[in-house]
Amino acid sequence: MRAEEMRDFFDHRLMPHFRAEEEILFPFMREAVPQSAALIDDLLREHGTFRQEIGKLAGKTGLSKLIFDLGDLLERHIRREERELFPLFEKYVRGSDAEIVGQQMKTILDERDEN
Repeated sequence: MRAEEMRDFFDHRLMPHFRAEEEILFPFMREAVPQSAALIDDLLREHGTFRQEIGKLAGKTGLSKLIFDLGDLLERHIRREERELFPLFEKYVRGSDAEIVGQQMKTILDERDEN
């Protein structure tokens, strides 16, 4: 049951969030804040790891460790965004640009809520 809940969370919450970051936030940050490129590369690799590992939830063995590892990765991923990416965004991105990026991301996330 937990594996199904994790898969559902990934499909309906994380994937749209990753899509918003990958299509809107990350490209914007690469352009507006070039020094964020290495961090964004790391965050994208983590997105890839999530996509790869989440497929293993269909298996019948090792689920407890997999769920724990995915939860741990998600926690570390969120902390990196909070401690490294968002401060760069706040430091270098003007208010009007921040609003545009926020609205574009919200559009993607609202699609998630409509489905």
